[in-house]
Amino acid sequence: MLFIAPILILGSILDRITKLWAVNFLQGEPSVSYFSNFIRITYAENTGAFLGLGYNLPPQVRFWLLTATVGLFLLGLIVYLFIGKEVDKTSIVSLSLIFTGGFNNFIDRAFNDGAVVDFLNMGIGSLRTGIFNVADMYIMAGAALLIVGQFLFERKSRTQEAG
Repeated sequence: MLFIAPILILGSILDRITKLWAVNFLQGEPSVSYFSNFIRITYAENTGAFLGLGYNLPPQVRFWLLTATVGLFLLGLIVYLFIGKEVDKTSIVSLSLIFTGGFNNFIDRAFNDGAVVDFLNMGIGSLRTGIFNVADMYIMAGAALLIVGQFLFERKSRTQEAG
C-alpha cells in the first residue's frame, strides 16, 4: 500500500499541470513538432474513450459508459488495492498507475463536459498514435507492467515447481 499514495499524488500533479498547460498554451494554436516530427504537440478534446473510441455515441450513452462505468471500475480497483490479501508489489505499482491514469481522466471528463484534454502524438511518417495525454501514458505503462509482471511471476512459479 506504500506505493499507491506517491504514485497517485505525483502522477496526478504531473497530469494536471500538463493538461492546464495544454489548455492555456496550446488551445487554438497550430501543432508543434519535435525530433523530426517524431513528437507532435497538438491540443484536442476527446469526448470518446481511448483513441476517441465512442466519440459519436449519444451523450447519455457516453456518460454511462465513460463516466459512470469507469467510476465504478476505479472504485473497485482502489478497494482491491487496499484489501487484496496477496497482491504482489509489481501488481500494486502497475494497478496504481492504471488507477492514477483512469482517475485523472475521470476527473477531467467530470469537470470538462465529458471531454478529456489530449495533446501528445507520436510516430514516424504516416504511422502515428492517436492524440493522448500523460494519464493515458500511466494507464499504458501500468498495463504493460502488469502483463510483464504476470509473465515473469508465472515463469518464476513454473521454475520453482520444476526445481
